[in-house]
Amino acid sequence: MNSLPFSPGVGAVTISRVADNQWHAIENDLVVGRGHASRRLDGRSFLSIDTWRDAVFDRLAAAMLADLTGPLHTVVDETDRDLTANWERAGLTIWRRESEYVVPTRPIAPPAPSGVHIVTDVAEPPLRELDQAIRDEVGSTVGWHTMPAEVLPWQGGTRPIDPSKYTVAVRDGRYVGFVRVATRTRRPRIGLIAVLAAEQRRGIGRALLGHVLDGFHRAGVEAATAEVDETNTAATALFEGIGAERTGRTLELITGKA
Repeated sequence: MNSLPFSPGVGAVTISRVADNQWHAIENDLVVGRGHASRRLDGRSFLSIDTWRDAVFDRLAAAMLADLTGPLHTVVDETDRDLTANWERAGLTIWRRESEYVVPTRPIAPPAPSGVHIVTDVAEPPLRELDQAIRDEVGSTVGWHTMPAEVLPWQGGTRPIDPSKYTVAVRDGRYVGFVRVATRTRRPRIGLIAVLAAEQRRGIGRALLGHVLDGFHRAGVEAATAEVDETNTAATALFEGIGAERTGRTLELITGKA
């Protein structure tokens, strides 16, 4: 266990690293603050601190940043200005903004472009091939930082893919686009819509999204959720064009460039 006492004048508080990813602020044998670092499957490390005292936050943040290697991330609600200021005081900077949407379902899906079919019986080999092609295109253009975790580079070997979570657009027997949905949430979450660059601007993304929303509507689900990076103007236009309502925005802060 590593301990770091506060400097005089702040109080009899000690910062202790109680586990590889946990830190406690102790005052008079009581825990007055907790810090936690979690490493996501995409390889990024995210920080969180739970305390109501700014001085304790500062000391916890300093200890965590000293113990860990970067880049380190955290996510805050845009409206939580105090928490944002705390992280900025610790040296983190705003790296990206992501809008949160509630997406109403629709009873009728728009037709797919000529020659394109929307399917839900998805095979893993061609899905994995499309997934890799999408990730290659993202990596060479807008960059990973604008993408949700679904397409970030995967660490530790082959990236797991569950075909049951995907709806796919097919042209001439080849997968050219997909939408990924998570259903083990209070509302279904549209995690990602992606179409190969050569097939974009033809209505495939709208057809995929419409098919999914139509299915939700038929199942009695009134709305889904989605998150969109503010720099992704195409995705923003797609969701707002079908009546999605922005309900909030989150900020991702980082210690350095990824």
